[in-house]
Amino acid sequence: MRLLVVGAGSTGGYFGGRLAQAGRDVTFLVRPSRAAHLRETGLHLVSPHGDATVHPKVVTADGIDAPYEAILLTVKGFQLEAALNDIAPAVGPETMILPVLNGMDHMGTIARRFSRANVVGCALKVATVLEDDGSIVQLTPMQDLAYGELDGGDTARMRELDGFFSGVAIGARRSPVIHREMWEKWVLLASAGAITCLMRGTVGQVEACPGGATFASNLVDEVVAIVNAVGVPPSADFLTAARAQLTAKGSPLASSMFRDLQRGRAVEVENIIGDLVRHAEAAGIPCPLLSAAYVHLLVYQNGLVAQR
Repeated sequence: MRLLVVGAGSTGGYFGGRLAQAGRDVTFLVRPSRAAHLRETGLHLVSPHGDATVHPKVVTADGIDAPYEAILLTVKGFQLEAALNDIAPAVGPETMILPVLNGMDHMGTIARRFSRANVVGCALKVATVLEDDGSIVQLTPMQDLAYGELDGGDTARMRELDGFFSGVAIGARRSPVIHREMWEKWVLLASAGAITCLMRGTVGQVEACPGGATFASNLVDEVVAIVNAVGVPPSADFLTAARAQLTAKGSPLASSMFRDLQRGRAVEVENIIGDLVRHAEAAGIPCPLLSAAYVHLLVYQNGLVAQR
């Protein structure tokens, strides 16, 4: 199996790098400047699971000449349209597209551009950052890459993916309830993003303030109410763990949006927060805390645009 990893940023670079390190047939689709950098210096991974320097295969959009068996799509939501144009020559009728984007709207976008048969459910949990020198740093040992057919089926192509990921220490696992896990991931991302970005602090810093834990719990309630109405309800075990994680004393947890915000980078406000707010409005569900976070992040994002 040949895997095309779209993007060599913090997520795609880490998982694609680990697969390439293990000898899997991996090619990175990157921009010309990133391709030149990778060819010259390699891909540097700094991780609790061991540091590594990998010299991967790279290709630019104009160099794709045949379909791949699988594509790991790791771009930001606001980069999706351009990425789909770039990967079009790499997508054949049997190509599996594994999107690890945030939110859920991208699933329909990919299916409309290619076909529903091309799309595989995928949910990723990892904390990584792309440093200015191009290296990728994994911040915590956590790494969980869940994948599966949206209907939970045991298919030949899922078994092929099992074989491709087997033996590589990236936390890859096939899930029979991947659709639910994708909605659960959105619950966690939206809650953590809104809590840490609106309050400009880590989970522990928010919890340490009078009323901080109540605020965080109430925000989770809003997000769960929306998902229960428009998506796949999260499991009771997931909700118990998520609430504990988002109100933990002294926790250094911060969302990827908050880390991007601190670095002055663009954030996925529409995909992670905005889409949920719009779902809530359509369903008539009040979400004042989530809406406040949405406006707060839009002010930040609009300021970035104005500076360009």
